[in-house]
Amino acid sequence: MKEEYDIDDFDELELGGQAGETADGNALFEHFRCEVDLGQVPVRIDKYLFERMQHSSRNRIQAAAEAGFIFVNNRPVKSNYKVRPGDVITLMLRQPKHDTTIYPEDIPLDIVYEDDVLMVINKPAGMVVHPGAGNFSGTLINAVAWHMKDVPDFDPNSPEVGLVHRIDKDTSGLLVVAKTPDAKSKLGKQFFNHDTHRSYNCLVWGHFSEDSGRIEGNITRDPKDRLRMTVTPPDSGIGKSAVTHWKVMEKFGYVTLVECVLETGRTHQIRAHMKHIGHPLFGDERYGGMEILRGQRSSSYKAYIQNCFSICPRQALHARTLGFIHPVTGEQMDFTSEWPEDFAALIEKWRKLTQNIEIQ
Repeated sequence: MKEEYDIDDFDELELGGQAGETADGNALFEHFRCEVDLGQVPVRIDKYLFERMQHSSRNRIQAAAEAGFIFVNNRPVKSNYKVRPGDVITLMLRQPKHDTTIYPEDIPLDIVYEDDVLMVINKPAGMVVHPGAGNFSGTLINAVAWHMKDVPDFDPNSPEVGLVHRIDKDTSGLLVVAKTPDAKSKLGKQFFNHDTHRSYNCLVWGHFSEDSGRIEGNITRDPKDRLRMTVTPPDSGIGKSAVTHWKVMEKFGYVTLVECVLETGRTHQIRAHMKHIGHPLFGDERYGGMEILRGQRSSSYKAYIQNCFSICPRQALHARTLGFIHPVTGEQMDFTSEWPEDFAALIEKWRKLTQNIEIQ
């Protein structure tokens, strides 16, 4: 299994001796460990780790190796070392690894449905769903742990319960959380088999000549930016297959309100797919949507766009509907989330603009 890990900032130091101690006797702490598969062909260690530390650049991995932070079988190696079957690779840094234990935190939750085995939550934009690199508290699952703190059978640190799927930090909308292992297993199978229904509303740059369409393209990490995804051809063998269906809801000339229905659920799927077809999400800085991609050159229009960015300071993406089969009753469960205030205000601002001036 590939781990997702980001190498934290580190100071250069001279290492010697065994892993776990620097040349000057200072302690090192293990941040990452993996054992090379028995069938692995020889490959440079920086390339090998780049494919496994999915939030780290190859340059940072090389820098860590040159500074003596990457060990193979308890000995530091340089970035040109070629891994062999059975090698045990560790990343050792000066600072201790962050505690990823999930602790209950009294954070309000917008719960739209709850019973003994699951809950459906309307997540606000800006909330991370699960502790991870750079976000170790204040997450949705910390809030769920507080909500469930008096239920003795619910362990927020157990992978057998909790989040069934995720949405990005700056995406708002619906999520389902399983309270029991059986519920998570059954719901997980529905998501894996694409038996759920999920639709998103988003504002994207540009005008569509057609009213609906289908995007098919594999999703994989962008080698130039490990925090961004990119799209490769379906038959490329690179990345995971992904299909997005889109439909125009409302046209504003320079931008368009679109409904996206996911056939698959890959990381940043809508953001990457819409960027791929030339329609980045409005306000999506990572995918180029914070630039003025369509419209006028006037100073008043530029000011208008900046005002739009201020009204909705995130990618304009909302998980609008969620549908699945109840894991116990077998009943079809369908939920709809109203647009949050920032998204609604952004759409209304564009409506007023198109009412007042003619946009070709």
